[in-house]
Amino acid sequence: MASLSRRGLLASVAIIAATPLLDACGSPKDKKEGTTSQDDLSKALPSYVPGSSVKPDIPVVNGANGATTDPAFLSYPASPPKSVTGAVGSGGSYTAMTPLWGSIPPSSGNVYYDTVNKALGATLKMQPADGNTYGDLLPPLFASDKLPDWINIPSWNTPKLSFGDAVGAKFADLTPYLAGDKIKQYPNLAALSPNAWISGVWNGKLYGLPIYSSNAVVAGCYFYRKDLFDKAGASPDVKSLADLEALGKQLTNAQAGVWAFDDLFGNDAAYINQLFEFGSGSYPWKLDSAGKLQHRYESEGIVEALNWHAKMVKAGYMHPDAVANNSQNAKQRFWSGKVAICADGTGAWAGDDQKSGSAADPNYNRQAFKLFSAKGTDPKIELGNGAGMFSYLNKKLSDTQIKELLNVANYLAAPYGSAEWLTVNFGAPGTDFNMKDNNPLLTEQGSKEIATTYQFLACPASAVTVQSGATQVVKDYAAWQAEMVKHVYKPLFYGMNVSEPTRFASLGQPMIDTIVDVKLGRKPISAWTDAVDNWRKQGGDDLRKFYDGIREKYGTGK
Repeated sequence: MASLSRRGLLASVAIIAATPLLDACGSPKDKKEGTTSQDDLSKALPSYVPGSSVKPDIPVVNGANGATTDPAFLSYPASPPKSVTGAVGSGGSYTAMTPLWGSIPPSSGNVYYDTVNKALGATLKMQPADGNTYGDLLPPLFASDKLPDWINIPSWNTPKLSFGDAVGAKFADLTPYLAGDKIKQYPNLAALSPNAWISGVWNGKLYGLPIYSSNAVVAGCYFYRKDLFDKAGASPDVKSLADLEALGKQLTNAQAGVWAFDDLFGNDAAYINQLFEFGSGSYPWKLDSAGKLQHRYESEGIVEALNWHAKMVKAGYMHPDAVANNSQNAKQRFWSGKVAICADGTGAWAGDDQKSGSAADPNYNRQAFKLFSAKGTDPKIELGNGAGMFSYLNKKLSDTQIKELLNVANYLAAPYGSAEWLTVNFGAPGTDFNMKDNNPLLTEQGSKEIATTYQFLACPASAVTVQSGATQVVKDYAAWQAEMVKHVYKPLFYGMNVSEPTRFASLGQPMIDTIVDVKLGRKPISAWTDAVDNWRKQGGDDLRKFYDGIREKYGTGK
């Protein structure tokens, strides 16, 4: 409940909002583009002061380029320490709007809401809305200037809001309150890493509070069923495509209804780009050998990835439903043992699939391959933005009100293992939850009253925690993270919050559609090269010029 992944959301999402910066002829308009130079970014970012109130069972491991593992806990502390001292709020009352993927709890007579608000010393009138249609609610609120006092805005909803231009007009500039050492008066917020804050900076000023941040940022990985591997005598020591192909042959038995692979490509190459080392959808640009910008669609890597994936389809190593592009039952195919290897977000490793009824085999054991490259060379993985959601305070709030809500945010950001975290996530002991096997467990009342709401306003960085009693999952996931963070690199334009002109917004969908057809063998690779040529003509080359302008004005952020 306290993990973004448990709501089925992505671990990491690009903050690339679409703002109409250029007209059809490419001439500048008087709109702010959102982009921030590295110098201005360093001035706006808060200082980083790691928290010390809670000690994890498995400590953080430092990796490359500022990446670290998430702290890991095998159980909740028996005597949870406090991370906040003194009064929090000063009696203010505020409206707060957040998305919610799940049933909306009752607002009146809700013991959970009452318990948290009492602890906060302020009243947050929570207004959760359906996360699936949340983006449709935002433009009218912006247009009518009827925004609540505090609101969560996922990065994937910013393109419709011309956010680079709107953010300064609608929301409070938090730079005077949080930049540099000023954040130290809010210790739990100061414990969020710099990677978490970068995409909350627009036009050189800090506006957003990061939600569900992580410093071990990776979109996903390749999972395998260790129990099936053990039964087949298969080795998970995969270091190249040749090793993966060999597993395809070894683990596929179509007559028995078992295939080695599910879709290994992901939507818009979300997973396979790691193997073939071309950019992600968040950071699609790199420099070619001549020092010129090259988009991921133009890379040799994506051509190789498409050819290889289609080859696996033709060889019969991929589940027929995956070949039919049916992703709805992908998790069930893995749980039931119909496929032995799949691609998924790291949140799938939370232990929820250990619950009774999900995995058919009591010996079910999900593991993830160590990072490897297609060619067997040293692997690399892109450092993503530390947060894909941010909350914002209304610009109409007074200085006193902003300070009160930052105090509230500091409480909501209390780390896993603290007394405050338990209150924010589980409410009233004995009413909303009880402790079982050293971990909090919701009561029947708590299950009805509690939903992820306050956490979408402010929350601590991610922690690897036990779900459904699966302590071994925590150990395995933490060990995998420790290996993964060794290979992290910062991509071009990292952390610059680049806002693309809206005229480029339609360029991506035809490419995504073509990827599906080619990766599944429906169309030849020539269909992809034709699509790339058309992408360039329809605006890809102009988009490159736009980013060349960003490089000239702001640098690359690398």
